[in-house]
Amino acid sequence: MAMTTADILKKVKELEIKSKKLTRHLFTGEYHSAFKGRGMSFKEVREYNPGDDIRFIDWNVSARFNHPYSKLFEEERELTMMLLVDISASSDFGSVHARKKDLVTEIGAVLSFSAISNNDKAGAILFSDIIEKYIPAKKGRDHGLYITRELLTKEAAHKGTDIGAALRYLNNTTRQRCIVFVLSDFLDPAFSDGLRVAGKKHDVIGIKIYDPMDIHLPEAGLLELQDAETGQLVLVDSNNFAVRKAHQDQFFQHTEWCKQMFTRAGCDLLHISTKEDYVKVLQKFFIGRS
Repeated sequence: MAMTTADILKKVKELEIKSKKLTRHLFTGEYHSAFKGRGMSFKEVREYNPGDDIRFIDWNVSARFNHPYSKLFEEERELTMMLLVDISASSDFGSVHARKKDLVTEIGAVLSFSAISNNDKAGAILFSDIIEKYIPAKKGRDHGLYITRELLTKEAAHKGTDIGAALRYLNNTTRQRCIVFVLSDFLDPAFSDGLRVAGKKHDVIGIKIYDPMDIHLPEAGLLELQDAETGQLVLVDSNNFAVRKAHQDQFFQHTEWCKQMFTRAGCDLLHISTKEDYVKVLQKFFIGRS
């Protein structure tokens, strides 16, 4: 059932309140220290103190005042955070309290407000097997609310998944180095080249969203399963142990393949279940990074 405007506004407000609470109590310090600025900018000169790095002595000023002076630098803290969000048909699946799309929306809102509360820019690319929506990175609460609303309401025109196309679009539309979170179930066999290129330019973190039924089929007799993206139907006997084992093995093989793709590209990959507390996973990642 389609959400009314009132429902949408209410849900956006709920996500804002929850995101700001998490950001204020959990993520502010972790986010700030987990991601470094683009470099160092000159701040001022001061008299040389024992222990200062001699490489930063300003010889021109020192000669003028006949006394050594050091250059002081500060970290460029302003960053750009981009969300690459998979809104293909498989994101509508969910067997527990939330669909993959619901979890992705909530994580995306939290990451957006974490960036914005840190005075960074936030933007998003929503994709299926095409670019469904591009939101340029900006600062401010209103922009965070806009990203959240689009995550909540955007319906994909296409059903398939093309992560490589989304990564190429990112590279073509962003000049500066970004923090990039890719939120997807990664049911796409051909994104390794795009990930490798993006990993050289950006700080890329994948968040692999999965449902418990992606691993474990219930013992429920004959099941007619349909691939949400291709429409292909298959009849399986879920009471058959070999069938359930093959289903489980396929999930772990895909998970291992994804890990290898991200490792080779020099990128990070997190795994979050739709029944899991994503807050703990993100916090552990931020602390590990810092």
